[in-house]
Amino acid sequence: MRTFGVEEELLIVDPVTGEPLALADALLSAPAHDGAAHDDAAHAAQDGTEPGPTLEEIDGPDTGLSHELKLEQIETQTRPCRSYAELLHQIRRGRGLASHAARRHGARIAALATSPVDAALHTTPDPRYAIMLERFGITAHEQLTCGFHVHTSIESPEEGVMVLDRIRDKLAVFTAMSANSPYWRGLATGFESYRTQAWNRWPSSGPSAIFGSLAAYRRVVRRLIETGVLLDEGMVYFDARLSRHVPTVEVRVADVCLRAEDAALIAVLVRALVETSVREYHAGIEPAAVPTALLRMASWQASNFGLRTELLDFGTFRPEPAADVVWSLVEYLEPVLAEQGEFDLVQTGVAAILSRGNGAIEQRGVAGRWSESNGSAPDAAGLAAVVEHAVQITMRSERDESDTKPQPVLTWVRQDWREAPG
Repeated sequence: MRTFGVEEELLIVDPVTGEPLALADALLSAPAHDGAAHDDAAHAAQDGTEPGPTLEEIDGPDTGLSHELKLEQIETQTRPCRSYAELLHQIRRGRGLASHAARRHGARIAALATSPVDAALHTTPDPRYAIMLERFGITAHEQLTCGFHVHTSIESPEEGVMVLDRIRDKLAVFTAMSANSPYWRGLATGFESYRTQAWNRWPSSGPSAIFGSLAAYRRVVRRLIETGVLLDEGMVYFDARLSRHVPTVEVRVADVCLRAEDAALIAVLVRALVETSVREYHAGIEPAAVPTALLRMASWQASNFGLRTELLDFGTFRPEPAADVVWSLVEYLEPVLAEQGEFDLVQTGVAAILSRGNGAIEQRGVAGRWSESNGSAPDAAGLAAVVEHAVQITMRSERDESDTKPQPVLTWVRQDWREAPG
């Protein structure tokens, strides 16, 4: 079984106004603990979140916290894991560490992919980020977005490229499942994952073409850097890429998930997709030659509608009910999931997401209830209520069983996209 791990980008927010706070430097430079950890359980009892990390965890050699582009966000990283349960524990631990650090400064963390509440933004003091700000203007200045990156181990870079070529047509499903950014700095965007729209303003972002070989992949990366547009290889923002630092394929299309259990579930599906792709390669199955333009349409559809209506089916690239497309992906991955003992877990988790909705649907629900109570469209106070709800769900320690309603497994027979009528 392949190891996998994740990176989560989280917002640092004011617990009252919901505004993002430029506190990343303070959170990362403070001592590991100052006695506040002893108060975390009391805080959790008051606001319904899980207790913070133990002192042993805080004193560990690697906190798994780091800077991102903006001082209003902080990134967590898990260690390589082998199971859903292990990864879920690591995700919650990272959120707990970030929450503990934020509480010392009167702040909270929220797993929101964009900020519902507007505020001034501050770029992390770093020479590289300063160059990005100067070169890319408003794209860099406004880029307060929080993604969820899944790393899955590979045997070699050559194997990794074979994976990239075979997973590209299915990645939009993860955007829809994770969509958690309907609001953008005080505005209702009309999108479920507006983070995807904001992120895709970078010149190298989005789906990539089929590479065919490691040499071709390296050549494309080199040519992109040689244009002088990108600073370095770190700015090659493909939807999926080879990691520069660890032997993994990194899938980068998802919003940070409001719920930790949804994040771990999506990571399990990504790992199964990687393993399935490797098996297809060894079986001599060529990657589906889907034009990159169609992949962009699928990404846009997932970003716009999430799970609300239709997605583009990854076989035909025609619109189909979102639930059917999600279950089609589960069906496609079933052999690997069943072999690894994860199929039942995935069925339950996917049914839960389709039943209650993704983070975007949940955010809209909170805003709608606020509007009903106050007789107006969500204003700053209503969006602050969205953030307050997100803070609590971000740190919830267990799935509420009432959220999980069994759903039938729908079987969808897909055609190859080239055989689609018309």
